[in-house]
Amino acid sequence: MVDRAYTDRDLAELYNPMNPWHPSDDFYLDLVMGAGSVLDVGCGTGVLLHRAREVGHPGRLCGLDPAAAMLDQARSRTDVEWVHGDLSAVGWEREFDLVVMTGHAFQVLVDDDELRAALSAIRSALAEGGRFAFETRNPLARAWERWTTTEPEEITNAAGDLIRIVTVVETPVTGDVVHFTDTFTSSRWDEPRTSRSSLRFLDPDSLRSFLSEADLVVEEQFGDWNRDPLTDTSPEIITIARAGHR
Repeated sequence: MVDRAYTDRDLAELYNPMNPWHPSDDFYLDLVMGAGSVLDVGCGTGVLLHRAREVGHPGRLCGLDPAAAMLDQARSRTDVEWVHGDLSAVGWEREFDLVVMTGHAFQVLVDDDELRAALSAIRSALAEGGRFAFETRNPLARAWERWTTTEPEEITNAAGDLIRIVTVVETPVTGDVVHFTDTFTSSRWDEPRTSRSSLRFLDPDSLRSFLSEADLVVEEQFGDWNRDPLTDTSPEIITIARAGHR
């Protein structure tokens, strides 16, 4: 199921203001610019692929996302291929040198079968020797403990309206899936809009196991966007995996 925050047009328009360009984007842009053909899974509003084209990427760039409201923004640029759907709805075979999942999109794969199916589709989409790059938050850093807001976050949309956002994590957190809600309010709306999300926090060993099942071999892992080594206190588990040889 696609989160309401991405299907509601008013909320989707808040995505870019809430997520300005970040060192993570520089990390992925470097990978994209070194690959001839790139698939961005969960591309959202298409910011990464837009930037890649702007700075001169000459090859195939393709963005995949299940939320039409997000893709409507991405399609402002027509020299990139935009596909509405998810990995279960496509059948690419050995077409991409690089597949990326940015913005912690990998963590929305909370079910084992869903995760295995997604990784299988990614492996099929990769050319021989192609790479899959993504990040997931390090569960040992327990980031969710800092997500519940004590004061509303305020942001302004494109029309100049003030939007207030309150985040509440559902506790107690058990297992490796964290559930939370974001409630958005605006004087322009008749009622608040609430988005409920679930994210899975896999440890490095579990990640390697799932990737190995899909014939994806971990090539590099980092703990932050400076490419520092992964440690127990690292905020991120940034993974680059290479497709095995079939």
